[in-house]
Amino acid sequence: MPDWIPDLSQNEKPRYMAIAGAIADDISTGRLSTGDRLPAQRKLAKRLKIHFTTVARGYVEAQRRGLIESKVGQGTFVRVKSRSQRAPLSFPPRPVDLTMNLPPEPDDPDLIERMQSGVEYVARDIVSILRYQGFGGTQADKDAASSWLGRRALEPAQERIFVTPGAHPALHGIMTILAKSDEVILCEQITYPGIRSITAQLGLNLVGLPMDVDGIEPQALTDACKTLRPKAIYLNPTLQNPTTLTIPDYRRKEIVAIARHFHVPIVEDDAYGFIPPHGHAPFAAIAPDLTWHVAGLAKCIGAGLRVAYVVVPDTRSTWPFASTLRASTVMASPLTVALVTRWTDDGTAAMLLRFIRSETAERQKLAAEILPKNSYHGDLLSFSIWVPLPAMWTRSAFVEHMRSTGIGVVASDAFVASGIVPEAVRICLGGPTSRSQVKSALEYIAHALTESPALASSVL
Repeated sequence: MPDWIPDLSQNEKPRYMAIAGAIADDISTGRLSTGDRLPAQRKLAKRLKIHFTTVARGYVEAQRRGLIESKVGQGTFVRVKSRSQRAPLSFPPRPVDLTMNLPPEPDDPDLIERMQSGVEYVARDIVSILRYQGFGGTQADKDAASSWLGRRALEPAQERIFVTPGAHPALHGIMTILAKSDEVILCEQITYPGIRSITAQLGLNLVGLPMDVDGIEPQALTDACKTLRPKAIYLNPTLQNPTTLTIPDYRRKEIVAIARHFHVPIVEDDAYGFIPPHGHAPFAAIAPDLTWHVAGLAKCIGAGLRVAYVVVPDTRSTWPFASTLRASTVMASPLTVALVTRWTDDGTAAMLLRFIRSETAERQKLAAEILPKNSYHGDLLSFSIWVPLPAMWTRSAFVEHMRSTGIGVVASDAFVASGIVPEAVRICLGGPTSRSQVKSALEYIAHALTESPALASSVL
């Protein structure tokens, strides 16, 4: 019903709530039927003579109640009821959570069936899998790790490869080896929150360095190495979380030259390194003797796969790393590792990676189409965007405004290692959130970014 106009004259609630209530009432009376198309938000705002963001917020509220659904490229429709659903939901379903930086989840039946087949294959040997396994991975697991790392042009000796229970335990173990309490670890000024948590737990002094569009500034790194005597440099160099920045080859070589001059190890968190089909050479390929390489699988296959492949710089590092991990984790889950190995061997992991690339690109295209031009930083293959806020917004006000309408985003405070915290937020486009949900959320975010906080929250 593209000509639908709600009657708001008798409703004393805020206008956006009145719009959602009118949709519910008109569904119950039959004025709106399953599958009816609602007017475009801008068109309805013009007819009602109210601000666009008020209508957008009303549609978001109606979607939260399960009354309507947004279809990418088609519009907004009255939601189809399930057989068990007697009436519109009286409570909002789960909000649109754009806080967790997760890859999109597969929805292709053939791919899902293939994934399930891998689970069934592994289950055939369930008894032996439930036993203690060799630390650092079985021979089959290390063969799979070698094959997967080969995608990043890495060919380390297998004795330097460890299969670990995710990137976090690996990073924790590495930092335990490299530094003692109060000693300095360098990183980018805006960095991954996990390394902040790990260094804080270990009592290490994490120092963030100034950045330009290509990453850490070389002069700042040189000065810090001279004055602070750091024990390591932590980098998330490809599709960095949260800025989506990728350090180019020339800057990687500059960083390696400085680190080598001052004998400072590099800890390379390559969580997103496998996503670009033709990525930049990892630090572990440029300076293998200097680099602790952590290749987590959560971001390139699935968030629930708490497995990471770690390449240590040399054979001398194998024993302290193994000892540290044994003390804290004993071993990676044999069941999970067996599944990863199966998916790597039979090509399922590669198919998942291709899906993530494709779906992420589609969601980034939505962001490019919907958000104001030059209002954010993003890469076609990153499943998050970094949004420096307009001067009229503070990060706390923007986060709260988004939360009030059921959209979760993360303020920049979580990512700053040291120095001034910029007025910015990270918005994630992946995870269990559907493409249509992402589209609806981005539409509301777009108009909030172009209006003052007072207008964006208008409830006339």
